[in-house]
Amino acid sequence: MVNTKLIVSALSLHLMLVPFVLDLVYADQGLTLGFYKPSCPSAEDIVKAKTKSYISRVPSLAPSLLRLHFHDCFVRGCEGSVLLNSTSKNTAEKSAGPNLSLRGFQVIDGVKTALEKQCPGVVSCADILALVARDAVVEIGGPSWPVLTGRRDGRVSLATEVLNNLPAPFFNITQLSTLFASKGLTVKDLAVLSGAHTIGVSHCASFSPRLYNFTGKGDTDPSLDPNYVAKLKEACKPKDATTLVEMDPGSFRTFDTHFYTLVGKRRVLFNSDSALLADHTASAYVRAQALPEGSTFFNDFGESMMNMGRIGVLTGSSGEIRKHCAFVN
Repeated sequence: MVNTKLIVSALSLHLMLVPFVLDLVYADQGLTLGFYKPSCPSAEDIVKAKTKSYISRVPSLAPSLLRLHFHDCFVRGCEGSVLLNSTSKNTAEKSAGPNLSLRGFQVIDGVKTALEKQCPGVVSCADILALVARDAVVEIGGPSWPVLTGRRDGRVSLATEVLNNLPAPFFNITQLSTLFASKGLTVKDLAVLSGAHTIGVSHCASFSPRLYNFTGKGDTDPSLDPNYVAKLKEACKPKDATTLVEMDPGSFRTFDTHFYTLVGKRRVLFNSDSALLADHTASAYVRAQALPEGSTFFNDFGESMMNMGRIGVLTGSSGEIRKHCAFVN
């Protein structure tokens, strides 16, 4: 018979040890839990309250804010470069093709304004991105995780660096795992972070080649479930660039494990999601999370988000604390 009290006690001990362990892991990077407690004690409460205010009115912003953090971290690291506007002398990341559909900048600006009123020049835009992503996920019923802070903001943002650093929806498993490895992330991180597609929508243009011209001969991707193809073709006509389709039909506003069930049934929009079945580690993870009991997805997602959140961070005297997230000081 399983001793549930022992399990609960062990889990409680693990949770108590997490901050200590994380401090050890991240100390060399200058990231810590509660970095702003001495300089701006209410910083994280302000972020949480403002994020809740936005998400309660527009829940669809949650996946957008999560995506914003992801796109920031994968290009130059988690240092807020995705937030910078283009200038007459420079085309910034947000002007690159893959970033033209990014949303949620007004949330980051709103949070930054509130923080500047309380603690001028203290909280970085990069940390705001990390905190808002976590708080937005929590607001729609997803997991929480410790967000270590202490990031500083970068001063460079180049549109030319985006394509080579973001995973494309048509990537195969080799391309995906190679890219993730270059960021210090594992295949498990890939499988876990792909689970973020349990929420949100996508434009038809991101996956229509799978429906109408998979190999350049007017064919359909044979790895897709034929019944799913028929439904997608009803929603997305050839060359449709405006229609939005749910990534997790019937559950796209709920942070859950249903995405993994769809991967197994070959009913996901992107080739990059289908590609998870082409790797032993990733496919095993997909199968495990699709089971009705025993999912570890919520805990795993928090761990992988922490792993992602330390990519290329600037700390200490590097970078700056921007006064406005869209402009360098």
